[in-house]
Order: sequence, then C-alpha cells, then structure tokens
Amino acid sequence: MADTALQFATENHERFLEELKALLRIPSVSTLPEHKDDVRKAAEFVAAELKRIGMENVRLIETGGHPLVYADHLHAAGKPTVLTYGHYDVQPPDPLDEWVSPPFEPAERNGNLYARGAVDDKGQLWMQVKALESLLAAHGGKLPINVRFIAEGEEEVGGEGIAEFVAKHPEELKADVALVCDTEMFAPGLPTLCVGLRGMIYTEIEVKGARTDLHSGMYGGAAPNPFFALAQIIAQLKDAEGRILIPHFLDELQKPTADELKAWKALPFDEEHYRETEVGSTELTGEPGYSVLERTWARPTVEVHGMPGGFTGAGAKTVIPAKALAKVSMRLVPDMTPQKSFERFKDYVLSLAPKSVTVEVRLIHSGDAIVVSTDNPYVKAATDAMHEVFHKDTVFVRGGGSIPIVGDFVRHLKVPTILMGFGLPDDNLHAPNEKFNLANFRDGIQSIIRFVQNVAL
Repeated sequence: MADTALQFATENHERFLEELKALLRIPSVSTLPEHKDDVRKAAEFVAAELKRIGMENVRLIETGGHPLVYADHLHAAGKPTVLTYGHYDVQPPDPLDEWVSPPFEPAERNGNLYARGAVDDKGQLWMQVKALESLLAAHGGKLPINVRFIAEGEEEVGGEGIAEFVAKHPEELKADVALVCDTEMFAPGLPTLCVGLRGMIYTEIEVKGARTDLHSGMYGGAAPNPFFALAQIIAQLKDAEGRILIPHFLDELQKPTADELKAWKALPFDEEHYRETEVGSTELTGEPGYSVLERTWARPTVEVHGMPGGFTGAGAKTVIPAKALAKVSMRLVPDMTPQKSFERFKDYVLSLAPKSVTVEVRLIHSGDAIVVSTDNPYVKAATDAMHEVFHKDTVFVRGGGSIPIVGDFVRHLKVPTILMGFGLPDDNLHAPNEKFNLANFRDGIQSIIRFVQNVAL
C-alpha cells in the first residue's frame, strides 16, 4: 500500500505544486491588520482541501486572533495517533524592491519555488496535506493510523491563540506523537531531524523624555533626547565581543552534552561558506570560545530589530523626539524560562535608565526552549522513512529559531515531537526571495507517507 500512496504522490506532483502556488498567492501576513481577511482566506483554503481529500470534522476554531484549522481521521483502531502541525501565516514581504519576482506571485527558477511562505511554512504544511491525500487515496479513503491535523495562523506573531487552545482543550488534540514540518535540513540531500529549539522573548523598550517633540535649536542642550538614552541602554546589553551583560541571565543555562558537541563537529559545516553565502558579512560575530553552531543552537542571544520614532522622512527636521522605541528579542536555551529571563532583562534595563527619562519595558510574546529525546520509536520511524527516500543516515541537529507550540505540546499533551523539516539553510526565511527547493517538496511528501506507514507497523 505504501507503494500505491507513493505512486499517487508521484503521479499528482504537478497538481500538488499548482495547488501550493494558489495558497502562496494569498498574502496571509498575520502581523498586519490590513491582511486579516487574507489570513482567514488562507485558513479557509486549507480547510476546504482537507475536507475534499476525505479528512473529517474539518472546522475553523476561532481564537482571539486568527483562526486555527482542525481536522481528524480516527478510524484505525489499536493504531497510534499522530498530531500533525503547521502554520499558514507568513512574514511581511518587505523590502519589496529586493524581490526578483513578486512575493505573492510564485515563480519557479533554478529548481526552486520563490514566494513569501514557500518554505515557512505553507510549502511544508502542504506536504502534510498532500501526504494525507496520497494515503487516503491508496487506502480506499482510510488511513493506516489515526491522524489529527492542526494548523495556526499566528506562528509568526507568537502563537498565542493555539497556545491557549492547547492549554484549555488538550483532550481535543490527544495523540501519541506530534509531527512538525517547519524546520530545515542541515545540507542539501542530508536528512535531518531537529531535536532542540531555542526559546524566545520579544520585547519593546519605550523611552519618554519631554512632554512633546521639541525644537533642537531652542531646547537642544537642556531637554533630554530619548534616542540617546535608548542607545546608551542598548549599548550596555552586550559587551564588544558579544557577551550578554544582563545580570544572572545565564544562571540556569543548560550546556549541550559532550556527545552532541562531538556530533556537531562531524557535520559538513564550512564556516567561511556560511559567512560569505548565508550571512554575507565581512566577519561573523558572537561570544569567543564557541563554534558557530554552538552560538546559533545552544547559546542565548540579544538582538535589536528596529528603533522606530522621531523623524525619518526625506530632508531635515530639527526635532528632539518626545519618545523613542526599540524592539528587542532574546533567544533562550534549555533551563532558561521566558518569565524569569524577561524579569532579569526588564530589571537591568530599568537600572540603566538615565534620570531624565522614563522607561517602560513590555513583553510582546514568548516561547520556551525545548530539547527532544531521540529515544522513542517515532524517531526511528522518521529516520527510517527519510533513509528510504534520501538513502543516507539522518543527522540530529538543533535549531536556532523558536517554534513555541512544541513546548506547549510537551507541557500539555505530554507527547514527543518529531521536527522533520525539508527547508535548506539558504531558503531566505523571513527575507526577500524566500524559496523552497522543488525536489525537497517532492521528497518531503514521500518521507511523510513513509513515516505514517512506519508508525502503522
């Protein structure tokens, strides 16, 4: 039966790709209010397809933000239940002038599909849907295991809606294992399971000086400038070599094991290629004494994402702004909790504030760091599935990014999570010219089909 499902996927590959393009044309940017209707349209698109292929109990679940998409197929008595997860929302496409082709008009070039959301995560979400379609077609409308499907539209803005649903209604997502396709392969053709993710806290620092904007000629030299105060605060978050200076921020840091470090050193990683091709900078930065993989997978970070405020238009306007804002995030590693980390950050920022200004530190969203045990049969089902497709042994890596729902699955559903992704390091996630390798789209569907068949054994 597995061969029948694989054959169905192969024969229908072009249709699958055209359907994905239709989904990618929907600008489901979750962070921009003007795209609220587009986000819902994407949810309805996914739900309609789940219903068409034969999934059951398909519905949109309303949240305080964008809706969840739910479906299930629970007729395999005595077989395990897999909860599949993905997200249909995408990042804003800016800056638009750097895209070779329009971000919401999918284009095929050089064996890749270019569009916002191509790999993060519509392409990988669609792999799951098409694998289920292939299995249902091959099994006469039945699945060899039980499946629950959940997709969200707020992953790119913190995932509060699905986090609340999982916490309040764990029985509706009851499963033996979760399958998440929202990560990447370490290198082309190298099957990869991600077994760790950094957590995150995303914050805003707002600094206020005078009651209103002031003329810099009349008041410069006497009135406080919030941007200088903000710059002074930010400059003291890290030292010149990249060490985080927040007191006690690293107190609960869990270090990678010796076996992990040994495995990472054996990976085909070229630091110079990474610097030149992926990063595109003259030098890499970060804490001395740690490899690039350690710094990006197993060390915390502090990053500044934007400093809106004041005058930024063409020409000149000599104004001392009344307030300044900075958006600052921190990536966390296991044993660091978001709440405790935020409190330490907030206390430190407030302690740095000059007396001439007032400072407010706000938590926007957060997620826990996670390390997944590889000692379970579902990991073997995944590695065997990918070996059958790629004919190579799977490597285990950590990811530098954050998928908050994985921690929620562990906490509330008490199930292991398989992070089986098919993106590539140069897929330009969150950047112009995001892409998804077309061969990986095909091989990802084949891998998921085989994973389901292996779980059924």
